Amino acid sequence: MKLGLSDPFLEQLGWKPFFSKQVSAEQSQECQPVRVMSVHRGRVTVSGSGIDDSISSSVRSQGGAEDRPTVGDWLLIDRNTRDIVRILDRTSLFKRPAPGDDRRTQLIAANVDTLFIVTSCDQDFNVARIERYLVLTREVGVCPVVVLTKSDLASRPELLVDAVRALQSGLRVELVDGRDQTSAARLADYCGLGQTVALVGSSGVGKSTLVNTLKGSNSIATQDVREDDGKGRHTTTVREMHRVAGGAVGSGWLVDTPGMRELQMSEVAAGVIEVFDDVTAVTLECRFTNCTHVDEPGCAVRAAMTTAALDPARVERWRKLTREDAANSGPAAARRSRISKSGNRR
Repeated sequence: MKLGLSDPFLEQLGWKPFFSKQVSAEQSQECQPVRVMSVHRGRVTVSGSGIDDSISSSVRSQGGAEDRPTVGDWLLIDRNTRDIVRILDRTSLFKRPAPGDDRRTQLIAANVDTLFIVTSCDQDFNVARIERYLVLTREVGVCPVVVLTKSDLASRPELLVDAVRALQSGLRVELVDGRDQTSAARLADYCGLGQTVALVGSSGVGKSTLVNTLKGSNSIATQDVREDDGKGRHTTTVREMHRVAGGAVGSGWLVDTPGMRELQMSEVAAGVIEVFDDVTAVTLECRFTNCTHVDEPGCAVRAAMTTAALDPARVERWRKLTREDAANSGPAAARRSRISKSGNRR
């Protein structure tokens, strides 16, 4: 007999059959499932039936870099000691090479259903950065939604919406005023019962403001962007789950994340192929299978750029991501694995 969905509170937290199937009858007697609501140095805040507490983040049986809890994780904890017995397998996991140290892996969020890629209609708007997040979502297998904020800062924000939609067929794009509850309410469809939505983007694009609006409070501090360069300050310093307000705006969960100045790609080859499927399809027509698309004869990619069938700027972004993924997924990934197994993960 497996632990089921008999507890409405667990269902509200996002508990699904995927997780219950991992828990045996014996484990359900000795252990309690809880979800990680936030992560702090050495400790995690968890929530479950009859428990809202901060516990040690140490896991009894540790292995690789991903064998440590992150926000959104489901854990089994000992009912008596409240030690973490194990981290349940995840439906999804967002991660990246740690900024400034390619030997470490930084976990962003787990068990996410939808990713809001938040960007503002000012200097922050950057097609290449949006593509990076799209690659990440496709690799992980999570539904992406591009949320454009601060539309008042663009003379024709609809042109930015069109530019994003052109990146991928069927891509969902929402233009909202993060300060206005009526405008933000159109995001309610993604925030239903037990659903988890993570927000990513640069500092200052309005992620925390949007979370405040959707949760119906101003509990998260916000700051204005700098006027000289349009860059934001890091207001959110930890990854944390917030309950969406009830009623018209749903009852799911939002994961606010610190702004990312750098998003290196690693182990995302499949995601690159999906996001750049137009470029990938043309490469199959090249004369040589190992074509570098620089000066080889019979290169279909260069021919397509000449006829404007492919945008040279998009091809260059594809080259860059492909090279970056290859570099980060090779020796650097091996080093991260060795360090993780030795226990030196921080």
